[in-house]
Amino acid sequence: MSFRFQNFPVYSDIRLFIKGIFIITNKLPNQYQYDLGSQIKRAAISILLNLAEGCGKNSDKDFNRFIMISIGSIYETIACLDIALDNNLISKEVYQKFYDKAESIKKQLGGLSKKLKS
Repeated sequence: MSFRFQNFPVYSDIRLFIKGIFIITNKLPNQYQYDLGSQIKRAAISILLNLAEGCGKNSDKDFNRFIMISIGSIYETIACLDIALDNNLISKEVYQKFYDKAESIKKQLGGLSKKLKS
């Protein structure tokens, strides 16, 4: 049995994004693993979980609200990555790679939101 959210192309993109987040956060120095590393992981995971939860709602209006929450979690993830970059915990290249992926995911979720509103 398939859940509707698993059929969205953005779902796969978010899963890959989260996998990458786990890889880079697991490389953070121990003193950053708990606070910043954990927060980045939670923010990234929230992107996916809100998409999935929204699919289970009874209306497109409710689903759209969860998409907006997912987009908010993208912003949170980028803000966390800004902190990591500012503290030289990740390189500019790594930051840019995740920034570009986040931007793509945000655009896909925005497109899904527009479809739900029409």
